[in-house]
Amino acid sequence: MKPSIVIVFILSLLTSTARAQDDSPYRTRFAVDAPVTIAGMGLSYYGLTLMQDKEGLTEEEVANLRKSDVNGFDRFSAGYHSDAAKKASDYPFYGSFAMPLAVMLLNDNVRSKFGQVAVLYVQTMAVTGTLFTITNGLVPRTRPMVYSNDVEMSDRTNSNARNSFYAGHTAATASATFFAAKVFHDFNPDSPARPYVWAAAAAIPASVGYLRLKAGKHFLSDNLLGYGLGAAAGILVPQLHKKTNNTGISIAPTVIPTLEGSAFQGASFAYTF
Repeated sequence: MKPSIVIVFILSLLTSTARAQDDSPYRTRFAVDAPVTIAGMGLSYYGLTLMQDKEGLTEEEVANLRKSDVNGFDRFSAGYHSDAAKKASDYPFYGSFAMPLAVMLLNDNVRSKFGQVAVLYVQTMAVTGTLFTITNGLVPRTRPMVYSNDVEMSDRTNSNARNSFYAGHTAATASATFFAAKVFHDFNPDSPARPYVWAAAAAIPASVGYLRLKAGKHFLSDNLLGYGLGAAAGILVPQLHKKTNNTGISIAPTVIPTLEGSAFQGASFAYTF
């Protein structure tokens, strides 16, 4: 599907959802959500170009890799490689994208606001895509499988072998499942099924992260970061659109360790609801 067609579709959804929001827990505004969503899609595409322009390792660089150079937290998985785990991870990964659609179609409360929720879903995935592709494009980190002598050299020197940071499959899955749980939670405040929906939302990306770890695609820290950022996007995008949004934002200085063991000054962003 051409990008222009996608943009027209999103704009039409935003226009239609502006007409009936009285009985929805969310408020969407064309003037805000249209540029945010389109910008997210555009930045995701830009991030993909960064990933495509990334250079792979030479055979000499691969030969000089040492597991002892990997930080202590992640070292245990250096050299992991499993084609079976890689293939298995695709099932919960692709299946997770259907979870928000199932909530929208099967739940009467959500189905009546299908267009509005669909807009929020696209926006959530656009935010997730932007964070992942740009970060991955700018930070080349060698995948765990490259440390294995059992992997073909062509796969170890391929540019894709430097896409470990961070786990995009895990992030996208968490974003989709936590979005579905959040929407179900907000539309069904009295439902006894809410704990089970949240449990499923947490378990599915965890399984993807585990399988990607065993496949040698990502280190544990890559999966943890992907899980956290994906879940945050899935929850925060709907939360920021809630009509009764009693939230608090705080920013504080912090020291963040790098993968090489050093540290740099930064800021922590806290969001409560």
